[in-house]
Amino acid sequence: MAHQTPKLNAFPIFMRVEKRVVVIVGGGDEALAKARLIGQSSAAIRVIADRAEPALIEWAAANGAELLHQGYDAAYLAGALLVFAATGDEALDRRVIKDARSLGIPANAVDRPELCDFYTPALVNRAPVSVAIGTEGAGPVLAQMIRARIDRMLVPSLGRLAMLAEAYREKVEKLVPEGSARRHFWKTFFTGEPARATETGDDDRARRSANRLLSDAGTLPGHVALVGAGPGAEDLLTLRAHRLLMEADVIIHDALVPEAVIAMGRRDAERIAAGKRKGCHSKSQGEINALLVELARKGKRVVRLKSGDPLIFGRAGEEMAALRDAGISYEVVPGVTAAFAAAADFELPLTLRGVASSLVFTTGHDLKGHALPDWAKLAISGATVAVYMGRSTAAEVAGRLIDAGLSPDTAVGVVENASLGGRRMFHGTLADLPSLESRNDLEGPVMTIIGDAVAGARFERSEPLAHKIGTTAATV
Repeated sequence: MAHQTPKLNAFPIFMRVEKRVVVIVGGGDEALAKARLIGQSSAAIRVIADRAEPALIEWAAANGAELLHQGYDAAYLAGALLVFAATGDEALDRRVIKDARSLGIPANAVDRPELCDFYTPALVNRAPVSVAIGTEGAGPVLAQMIRARIDRMLVPSLGRLAMLAEAYREKVEKLVPEGSARRHFWKTFFTGEPARATETGDDDRARRSANRLLSDAGTLPGHVALVGAGPGAEDLLTLRAHRLLMEADVIIHDALVPEAVIAMGRRDAERIAAGKRKGCHSKSQGEINALLVELARKGKRVVRLKSGDPLIFGRAGEEMAALRDAGISYEVVPGVTAAFAAAADFELPLTLRGVASSLVFTTGHDLKGHALPDWAKLAISGATVAVYMGRSTAAEVAGRLIDAGLSPDTAVGVVENASLGGRRMFHGTLADLPSLESRNDLEGPVMTIIGDAVAGARFERSEPLAHKIGTTAATV
């Protein structure tokens, strides 16, 4: 016999409450909590309490609720749409429920699910959009946990976007054919330029974008988001990055972006590997630029997913220039860069009062020229230096900095696969750094941090760099 999905004992509905009376019986914290919940709607609230707490009195005065300083009487329920019993007295709550039912009014007794005709949900409010989460009274804390997660997912401007959509609904029904054309219009409306303009508070631009979309019957050019994927751990992805991945038609990702992060995108989105890992360049930067422009001109919503932050050694500048030149709409979404993740793994302060007041981001390749880069002077004066992609140039980095005057005893921390469960950590001094080049077991991206502030890190979970070559590294 096939497994059957459990059936709901309480069916969720949305009830019209505008200008209708909702009665709350009680004067304490439970009554105040229900008043605040119903106060998110346009219902008329009537509170019956012979002894109301000051907080409830203050809330009622501030929110236009009717507060009757009277002992309970069933006559006060007349004309109500809903009734809440929140007295804290079981006998009185039962009386209120019985009276409400005799009048044909659905009733709820706070924290007494066996008495309830209905349950109040945990509510995510983006009026006129709302999300209600219920557990039939079995797990209110679970409902609140789910509510918090959904609340983070939905942008604060969603309600304004929904109201803008309502203003265009009649025009769309007249001007845009039913079927795929209309679905495409609304999909673009809720995820494209009108949504982005509303999110930034530019309602005039949102209306102009909606008008253009309407005149083009949903065929506006696409949009490109240059998104930072973070250092690797999927829970370090920003909420905005996650939203864009869920809206993307195409995801163009770097080789260093883990599959777990790519998988957070929309299931049916096209995925294109852009490569660009050392010794394995699947696409040139020019090809990537051209692809972004081509896809956007086809009306696609494109996420260019880059490891770490797109503006730090991500060549985002070239991609933005290509998109600007082509007149393509784009945005940049920051990500957690590898230096911050590596520092967090080591519990290492990148700046430290009295020790290091500046921070340098660089790559080992900066030291391959004949002239010492300007940032080397900062390192010598006490700055913390974060070296990206530096394993193969570790000896050159160390040698050039020592020759420039940085002490060989300067502290160094190295992390492979920063932020991930299988990360490996090493510590030592600048003089030990050349041994990194011989560690052929390091296949993931390597982050090196150099400076006196590194001495303040915790090294209990890391391995000394000076170990004999070939020794297996510690795994965290």
